[in-house]
Amino acid sequence: MSQPTSQPIVVAENLTKHYKVKQGFLAPEKTVHALSEVSFTLDAGKTLAVVGESGCGKSTLARLVTMIEPATEGHLTLDSTRITEGSKSALRSSVQIVFQDPYGSLNPRQRVGAILEEPLKINRPEFDKAGRTRLAKEMLSMVGLRPEHFERYPHMFSGGQRQRIAVARALMLSPRVLVLDEPVSALDLSIQSQILNLLVDLQEKLNLAYLFISHDLSVVRHMADDVMVMYLGRPVEIGANEAIFSSPRHPYTKALLSATPSADPFARKQRIKLEGELPSPLDMPKGCAFSPRCAKARDKCRIDRPVLDQQVQRVACFFPEVDDESKA
Repeated sequence: MSQPTSQPIVVAENLTKHYKVKQGFLAPEKTVHALSEVSFTLDAGKTLAVVGESGCGKSTLARLVTMIEPATEGHLTLDSTRITEGSKSALRSSVQIVFQDPYGSLNPRQRVGAILEEPLKINRPEFDKAGRTRLAKEMLSMVGLRPEHFERYPHMFSGGQRQRIAVARALMLSPRVLVLDEPVSALDLSIQSQILNLLVDLQEKLNLAYLFISHDLSVVRHMADDVMVMYLGRPVEIGANEAIFSSPRHPYTKALLSATPSADPFARKQRIKLEGELPSPLDMPKGCAFSPRCAKARDKCRIDRPVLDQQVQRVACFFPEVDDESKA
């Protein structure tokens, strides 16, 4: 197995994505602030989880990292090469994505073998038919499927098996980065653990970097090395897995964790209920976007927008949480 490199595979610098939306006849266009000033690094063999409620920009970030859409502002660097319009085609095979829905992401008219061979047919013309078939069958075995599955159609498989096929397809081009967009949320709980264990094994075997997008914090705690918490298109807290889960500093992170079910029947947890509605990305509030729902918000929060500090566990908050030991 190859050793992790000291240089990050992915470096994102202030990634921003805005969409123009028409409001009606003769009405001026408005701007949807889907993603704003997102920065992070991703190393080989590591997993960065991106969490937050619906509408926080997780899937938009996935589309930018996989080069499905260009960023409005900011830069993305892959293997020390800054991604531009001219370099996209050469670098795209290094980043692949596994989608949430294993039923909708596979072509029902194609056999599994054709689905797996298609990326090679399009991107690697040096492989002949025999070479493509050999690699596809090897990949099937790697994700825990049998050779006879090669000739079957997607509708003949369970949800977990379909997601294994989706993972196999993503690995056909030997990528260095996998973007996992809610990869187990559509599966039964009993199957989720199998797919997660498969992803862990593949990461160790192939030294893959994962950008793991999820709303399930129990899954994130199992998978991630680092966690980025997003709210309304911006990161509000970034830190190591253990630090985020043991001592969250942003009030929004603390509220998210308080809503996570615990398997310990004796665990006592105070549920933090957020009041108010999530602001619209068409009409962003002034100052901190979380201030309309934050119990700790003060006048400063409603006027100025906090930026991520430069500590190890970075937080964008004027009045961050402190743990009990620090209070003592």
